[in-house]
Amino acid sequence: MFFRSREEVIALTPLWQGKRMADGRPEVPVTVLNRLRKLTLEEVWGLPFSQGYEFQSETHLQHTHAMGNEDRLVGRAVTCTCMPLRPDLHYVATSEAREQGFKGGYNKSAVDRLVEDDVMVVDMFDKGAYGTFFGGNLSTQLKKKTVRGGAVVWGAIRDLDQIRKIDGIQIYYRNVHPTPIRDYVMTDHNGPCRIGEAVCLPGDIVFGSNEGVTFIPSYLAEKVADRAEKRHLRDDFGFECLREGRYSATQIDNLWSDEMWDEFLQWLKTSSKAADYQHLDFTEDVKWMKFMRDHPEEARRQMKGPRTKNPDAIRPEEGHYTI
Repeated sequence: MFFRSREEVIALTPLWQGKRMADGRPEVPVTVLNRLRKLTLEEVWGLPFSQGYEFQSETHLQHTHAMGNEDRLVGRAVTCTCMPLRPDLHYVATSEAREQGFKGGYNKSAVDRLVEDDVMVVDMFDKGAYGTFFGGNLSTQLKKKTVRGGAVVWGAIRDLDQIRKIDGIQIYYRNVHPTPIRDYVMTDHNGPCRIGEAVCLPGDIVFGSNEGVTFIPSYLAEKVADRAEKRHLRDDFGFECLREGRYSATQIDNLWSDEMWDEFLQWLKTSSKAADYQHLDFTEDVKWMKFMRDHPEEARRQMKGPRTKNPDAIRPEEGHYTI
């Protein structure tokens, strides 16, 4: 009912066709997670958005640790949804939790189940006082279990000074309060979860940076890494051109000419900044950009962008990347 079985998690994420975790969540490979850690939120959000995933990012959050250029929170989502306390609902949820092997409080038992590279995503209904899902002890356990992971909490935390002493962890949260957690019921574990205006499913890739968080559908994660790395390289090339005065911002932000593409592809072979990205193939990108220049009206018809009405209840179909 509330605590999803492996079969229910698989049914909830049918577009993922790869390996799965023991609990049924999609197991996006570590190689993809490591690629995403080098990118920015602006680089990774565009592809899902162009595919109709418009409610995947939330920026109205604080985070516990300062972030450098590559200190991203990246991991596989374990989702939890909570509601205010209601005694009869609490009895039902607790009984089911015990049947599923949850031994202590909801938050502690959920953290006990985490594994390496997990990120706990918790809708704590924006609760402040008595809504402190994580404190010093549980954050220490979170670090031990996830290694490089962390959490996103639409609610409060406590013991912030203690948490900031835990290296290699990141927790996004709404506010801080000294009270202990109480007066809540966990009504979903590994089900759909809402963080502000963003939706997260179990196994989504959580991407957190200084700007906020975005949730990448698991089946799109590798394609997001490909597209984002290409965007990252084009930005690095563009920044270099702007610093040196070779091109204007208008030229960099517009459809590139054949000469600009030739220069970029040569830069791709020789620049130290591109050394880790030699696996990327820009052949189709060059063709599409040329098509957009030569046939702008037809290109606009083919591009898939933000929708104007609710989509039909069918599986999402891939369209052209537009960001």
